[in-house]
Amino acid sequence: MSGLQLQRIFSVSPEKLFAWVTNSDKLLTWWGPEGVTIPEHELDLSRTGPWHSVMQNSDGKRFHVSGQVTHVDAPKSVGFTWAWHDEDGVRGSESHVTFTVTAASGGAMLLIDHRDLGDDEISARHEQGWSSTLRKLEALLGTVS
Repeated sequence: MSGLQLQRIFSVSPEKLFAWVTNSDKLLTWWGPEGVTIPEHELDLSRTGPWHSVMQNSDGKRFHVSGQVTHVDAPKSVGFTWAWHDEDGVRGSESHVTFTVTAASGGAMLLIDHRDLGDDEISARHEQGWSSTLRKLEALLGTVS
């Protein structure tokens, strides 16, 4: 099974970064790749339990993803399962995501570790999506140069 890891350093405290990656009001400002909106969601990664979101692109195509928040260790890490739904609403293969926040010179580092993605092609598509999503968070928080 394939996976990916991405990291970025932001010019905020670890506590502030953790709030941005877990609390619904902040999370929704950067969740999903550039150019998508989130018209439907139950997205709160600050507590264990179910979550879901619908991402909608500029053509109106909708992409439903859901999972379970499996652990929250504030302000260090949050883990959750991830699975896309097909057009009939059937949930596909499940993978696991962990956001880890640590102190870094000048701010805080976010590590996204997305595991059990199936194959390299699926991993590459997720890497594109997460990279685009992180650009939105970088625009909001600023990065350490």
